[in-house]
Amino acid sequence: MNILIVDDDKIDREMIVRALTRSNILCNITQVDMVDRALEVLAHTAFDVVLLDYNLPQRNGIELLIELKDMPAKENTVVIMTSTSKEDDLATSSINAGAQDFLVKTEINAFRLQRAIANAQVRASLEQELLRSHQRTKELAERDNLTGLANRYYFDESLCHEIKKQQRDKSKLALLLIDLDYFKFVNDNYGHDIGDQLLIAVTKRITSCLRGSELFARLGGDEFAITLTNLESAFGASTVAKRIIESLQKPFEIGHHVITSGASIGISLCPSDSTDVKELFKYADIAMYRSKSDGRNQFCFFEAKMQETFLENFLIENQLRSALTNDEFYLLYQPVISTLNGKITGVEALIRFEIEDITQRPDIFIPIAEKSRLIIEIGRWVIAEAIKQLSYWQKIQGSTLTMSINLSSIQLSDEGLIESIESTLIKHGVNASHIEFELTETALLVEQENTTKMIQSISDLGCKISLDDFGTGFSSISHLHRFPINTVKVDKSLMPSALPKENTKPFLAGLVVMIQSLELDIIAEGIETEIDLNLCIELGVNKMQGYYFDKPLTVHELESRYL
Repeated sequence: MNILIVDDDKIDREMIVRALTRSNILCNITQVDMVDRALEVLAHTAFDVVLLDYNLPQRNGIELLIELKDMPAKENTVVIMTSTSKEDDLATSSINAGAQDFLVKTEINAFRLQRAIANAQVRASLEQELLRSHQRTKELAERDNLTGLANRYYFDESLCHEIKKQQRDKSKLALLLIDLDYFKFVNDNYGHDIGDQLLIAVTKRITSCLRGSELFARLGGDEFAITLTNLESAFGASTVAKRIIESLQKPFEIGHHVITSGASIGISLCPSDSTDVKELFKYADIAMYRSKSDGRNQFCFFEAKMQETFLENFLIENQLRSALTNDEFYLLYQPVISTLNGKITGVEALIRFEIEDITQRPDIFIPIAEKSRLIIEIGRWVIAEAIKQLSYWQKIQGSTLTMSINLSSIQLSDEGLIESIESTLIKHGVNASHIEFELTETALLVEQENTTKMIQSISDLGCKISLDDFGTGFSSISHLHRFPINTVKVDKSLMPSALPKENTKPFLAGLVVMIQSLELDIIAEGIETEIDLNLCIELGVNKMQGYYFDKPLTVHELESRYL
């Protein structure tokens, strides 16, 4: 055992040496008379025990204790403070400063010194274990177990600190919220183990885009956050966001799977957007959802206009919830007309609801219902109501109408959808072949594997599938082969009344020929004028739908005009 005696009194040092010699301790003893010389010796020699006099010239023993705390290599060195004073306050201040024990010099003998050293070593060992336990607990409290990044608690605390610092320094700060696109699809289709590995791989990619001074955290699930400090302008935040998006472009190879995972990023700025942590998070969240709705895999800054839109959407979402609870939705039905005889062949069910006697626009409330996933419950209500109405027409009036019902891409993630459709058909005694579910091509692009299974299951029930808005930007002939499509609805934007150009007829004619060659039914949407009508008749389009015939009608209006 190496023992260092630090004492300016030669007689006291010799007394301690005699006590050590008479004890059972085998030791090498080094003696110095002041703090600075002790530090010189400690710098290049490891000591197990330091017997330290409290009162020393120039600098006292407490100062040496404090410096020892800042020397990580000396964390296992035991310090026993000594003094000629018997004051309790002296002993207490020594222990509080970091000493493991305190001895009064007049009471030192071989037995007491040996016992003090043994007790101090045990106490030091317990202190180290307690410190390690505290550090482990602190790390668990502040770190994400999976990725090793800071967690939500630590990120929030650090962001508060950075905002205060930014206010003192008059600098700019940016908060980036990052949400992985289609991560749920990865978990659902490949399992949570693959999902976890993807999160780790994404963490490494994003980390490679950072300088190292940024605070990077996983907030939970597939949501991450980054704080950028000391920015000169918002350009610095956009540069980092671009790097992150570009880094995620290359597919990830995880196990035997090749997975593509982009990200949507929302950015809020301090102090221009807010100096409040909660508001910065809220604004970054709004911006992130804007980037998702604008097509994903991109970044978006928060703007005051976004907050207005958010509040409007929040109000409509609450109104949708209220409409569900109070049964305030209702359906209108737009007739589908046969080109051959001009008679009605079916109807398309269209949902409506009113606020203060004002009918709300579906193009406004449907996207909000989709984002909030209220569309799942609303969609089930539409299916049940439409099938119930068709059952009435078929049973009471002997009608042979078909019913078209729109399906959102979000509804295709509803695991109970197939069972709900089947039970409703059985309950009302409606043949599945009389029900046609309409899908837009954008719905076919989301989580394709799961979407394919769901659409095939609907087709297996005997229901028809129609592809709505065909001919718009997402059109792909491959969809007509990959999915069990029965009907193609040509988008109204291709009608002469909507596209008054000379090439309208040959373009539409080519489209019709192609669809007919695949032996699919055709419905032309948006028939507004007689020119639209005559062109569709000339091209041999099966069925038509549009304001030329009728707008969406109430049950009573449709019955009185057509049934």
